Amino acid sequence: MKAIRYEGAGKMAVAESDKPKLSSSTDAILRVTTSGICGSDLHMYDGRTPLKKGTVVGHEIMGVIEEVGEAVRSIKEGDRVVLPFNIACGYCYNCIRGFTNSCLTMNPEKAHAAYGYAGMGPFGGGQAEFVLVPYADFNCLKLPGTPGDQWEDDFLLLSDVFPTGYHGAEMAAVTPGKSVAVLGGGPVGLLAAYSSVLKGAAEVYVIDRVPERLDKAKELGAIPVDFLKGDPVEQIFELRKKNKGIQGSLRPGEEKLKGVDCVVDAVGYQAQPDKERVPSAEKPTQPLENAARLVNPAGGIGVVGVYIAPDPGGRTEQEKQGIYPIPVAELFDKSVTIGFGQTPVKRYNEYLRDMIVAGRAKPSKIVSHRIHIEEAPDAYDKFRQRTQGYTKVLIKFGKLAA
Repeated sequence: MKAIRYEGAGKMAVAESDKPKLSSSTDAILRVTTSGICGSDLHMYDGRTPLKKGTVVGHEIMGVIEEVGEAVRSIKEGDRVVLPFNIACGYCYNCIRGFTNSCLTMNPEKAHAAYGYAGMGPFGGGQAEFVLVPYADFNCLKLPGTPGDQWEDDFLLLSDVFPTGYHGAEMAAVTPGKSVAVLGGGPVGLLAAYSSVLKGAAEVYVIDRVPERLDKAKELGAIPVDFLKGDPVEQIFELRKKNKGIQGSLRPGEEKLKGVDCVVDAVGYQAQPDKERVPSAEKPTQPLENAARLVNPAGGIGVVGVYIAPDPGGRTEQEKQGIYPIPVAELFDKSVTIGFGQTPVKRYNEYLRDMIVAGRAKPSKIVSHRIHIEEAPDAYDKFRQRTQGYTKVLIKFGKLAA
């Protein structure tokens, strides 16, 4: 089968790989119809995470079941499914509590597992024609329709970025009427903003510097903030200060609420410093510093941007171990609630699927490019450079590739 393999920093290659085989009676083999290139894949592409050369990558996966093990009961050959990027057993202490992002059994090294990702277990990725699905009954979300229909791209985004954006909004405690700022306008940031709109937020700001991302944020119902035009935190303060509806409703003392109720960090450790025009510049603490300044007293912050250790590209020994100085005193002083971590996709994907089917949600609005597998290495490079409008890239397989 054809697959995308990691061949070293800055190099992904299309290569022939062995088609996976059932290794357990609870497994299934999935014939992939669509797979996505995720922003977090770029951490490996940049050589910022240790990954074995030749690894098949990709954790955003959907398709049709080709084969099932004899113990699989609820999923059968021919079923259309999407896979959470978290691989989970469904029976360990964390899984039964709903924390499938911290499954204790699937990865011998750490409390989480995923397809084709550094440090996330021995599982092959899904930027390939076929992928092995462990514990298929638990890990497959059954889908209506047929490959290539009006829901194909929407359903693919249930594997990661739509639930992850929604999880960011959940951890930040977004509810109807609240004000929200999303740091980063990549796929997760855009869908965190979109999720906030779906949850009824009164106003949503998205901070980024890429024109196509800012335009897309506006299309999704958010207010774009370009950090190259000045301090983004001060820009939001000023926008709220100029809003007569907001200012006219404040009681004495409430002028202290000059920021927002909820902040989502959808950037992570490869953030660029504010006002920086050099794409290669980094400031890992920039999102958390901005979040601390932006969030109102008693507000919430959800961190779904990736922070990884070890990081061979860190500028200091501490950064290489994922240790950063953040404004803890300011967060304490404001009585802020903070949530960190990967998304337990299964907590949300069934409900988000039904929102798509009902026509209430259309996350595929963020998709910018649909490509054939042979175009993937070039797409990785363009996505990394954030050029030519590369916002969200989907790889099509089989008949859909035509």
